[in-house]
Amino acid sequence: MRIRGWGASDVGRRRDHNEDRFLCNDKLGLYAVADGMGGHLGGERASRMATEILEASLARAVEAAASGATDVTPLAPEDALRAAIAEADRRIYDTSAADPEVAGMGTTLTALFFFDRRAYLGHVGDSRAYLYRDGRIRQLTDDHSWIQDQVRAGLLSSAEARESRYRNIITRSVGFEPTVTPDVQDLHPQAGDCFLLCSDGLSNDIGVEEIGQVLTTDFYRDVPRNLIQMANDRGGDDNITCVCVHVSNDEP
Repeated sequence: MRIRGWGASDVGRRRDHNEDRFLCNDKLGLYAVADGMGGHLGGERASRMATEILEASLARAVEAAASGATDVTPLAPEDALRAAIAEADRRIYDTSAADPEVAGMGTTLTALFFFDRRAYLGHVGDSRAYLYRDGRIRQLTDDHSWIQDQVRAGLLSSAEARESRYRNIITRSVGFEPTVTPDVQDLHPQAGDCFLLCSDGLSNDIGVEEIGQVLTTDFYRDVPRNLIQMANDRGGDDNITCVCVHVSNDEP
């Protein structure tokens, strides 16, 4: 199985700084999108810390598992992903508590980790992950947001949720509290699959079926930039970040 990803991020049309961050590490098989919050300094710092800590933690886990040492427990990818997100949460929280300039900072984090022909999806916040397979697309993640809670409870329709001014209120984030519980899924990728991760600057303006249409017609390497351009053409009210990950058969 060969995994390859492409990513892009843009400040959008209404903001003067970008608090989003993305990660594409083909060698490690790790891809992520983080959307920071907490003001200019806090949001940027939280999203950067989350992606950097996630990458370093999983790289250590993979290296330890590959070392061949008899005292090393075989890597449990789901546990390693949870531990990496927990480490990011704890360190961001501690930094926020110690530095008044970034007090209250936090970030969403949606991460996809490939290991031993499986894929593991970790998710906190309202950034999203989609799977495009056999010409069909579906959302893999549930938003941790006040609006989505209202939709699940039957108090708002999906159409009302899209127009609500409260749609950016999230109920779970990395770093805002001393502990966080991510949603983690064990996936079974197939050759031909395409995964798409994005911040809400994209998903708020472009529907799932539209994303699927772009994945149907465009080269995958161009998808992040093309979707970002679409979101900007519709106002670009927020930072916009997108990562596209393609799964193919092993090279001969």
